[in-house]
Parts: sequence; C-alpha cells; structure tokens
Amino acid sequence: MNRNGFTLFEVMISLAIVGGLLMTLIYTLNYHLGIAERQVTVTTLTNLAKEKIYEMERNPKVSRGNFPEPNVDVSYETFIEDSAFPGMKEIRVVVTKEKEIMGLSELMRKSQ
Repeated sequence: MNRNGFTLFEVMISLAIVGGLLMTLIYTLNYHLGIAERQVTVTTLTNLAKEKIYEMERNPKVSRGNFPEPNVDVSYETFIEDSAFPGMKEIRVVVTKEKEIMGLSELMRKSQ
C-alpha cells in the first residue's frame, strides 16, 4: 500500500516545533523592544540633564519643575553645593521620568 502525505502524529510534532519557535521569537522580540525603549528614555533624560547643566553654568540657582512640551512628564531638580576642592562648587541636576532617574554633576569655579 503506497501512501502519500504525513500522519497526524507527524503534523502535530511539526506544529509543536513551529509553535515553540514562534514563542521564543515573540519573547525575544518583546525583550529587545523593552531594552530599546529604555535606551530612548535614558538618552532623552541625559540630554535634558545636560541642557539644565548648561543653563546652570550661565545662571546657577536651585530650582525644580517639569520640562516644557514634549517632555512635560519629565521633572528636574537642581542643586548647588560646596565642593571638596577649594574655590569650587558642584552643580547637580537630577532628572526623573517614571522609574528612571538620571543625575549629572559638574564642578564650577566659585564667583568672587
């Protein structure tokens, strides 16, 4: 007797293998999209913190608030502290968005 085709068992095994591969692919894709989204957030927070540091270099003052559009969900807080180095002060910016926190600091010469 000559039969062409696959048995039900062979089809079920092949579907299980394909299903396992698809589950692995979907999990991996989801994981890497999460990493990419976090990197976008970290990059945005870093750039906003650098912008605030630049503003503080020109006009050092302690402040807090939120950034303007399109980053209204990002808050900042600035600090000015004495440094361990004579004649220097530390300016610090902490930028926060949801669970991500980015902090930058820089040393400046004290004005006479």
